[in-house]
Amino acid sequence: MMRIEQLLERNRAWAAAMVKEDPGFFSRLSQLQKPEFLWIGCSDSRVPANQITGTLPGEVFVHRNVANVVVHTDLNLLTVVEYAVEVLGIEHVIVCGHYGCGGVRAAMTQRDFGLINHWLRNIKDVYRTHRGELESIDDAERRADRLTELNVLEQVHNLAKTTCIQTAWKKHRRPHLHGWVYGIDNGLLKPIVDLAPDASIDPLYEIRPEA
Repeated sequence: MMRIEQLLERNRAWAAAMVKEDPGFFSRLSQLQKPEFLWIGCSDSRVPANQITGTLPGEVFVHRNVANVVVHTDLNLLTVVEYAVEVLGIEHVIVCGHYGCGGVRAAMTQRDFGLINHWLRNIKDVYRTHRGELESIDDAERRADRLTELNVLEQVHNLAKTTCIQTAWKKHRRPHLHGWVYGIDNGLLKPIVDLAPDASIDPLYEIRPEA
């Protein structure tokens, strides 16, 4: 097992390597944060946003939670989204799930996981919405993979329903919304859905100014 001290040692080695390669890297980084992307991903340690997209510190603004869920009562997520869109001027928001997600698989069972039951209910709702398609898949692994994709699809649409995103679409014509799934077994990202700022959503969820 890795000792906590090793993390500090590796940090010093990494910082030294960065300075050796680019002496002004940290000086520039400390002066400005201007990422183009907001990443809403899973907390799973195998899905680090920067490494799998080949980006450097400062290029991706990141929020992570169990199973990359967009919940309208999650003030943490909503605050991140609003800051990213209104202050940082983010152009693209990516919701990224991954195959083999423990949260998705847990949501497919009737086990009691304690406090996390409340969070997993959001994914169970996705399963219920797409029950017919999912239960037509005999193989349990393929069914879990498809739920992972459908979960990403639903979370992107949940994002589009937020006041923050709808306001930004009207005011700024941004951001574009993207849903991807990462393959832990091959390291590749699979696009699932893209919503441009002029995308239509169910009128029931549209927020319109009073006449």
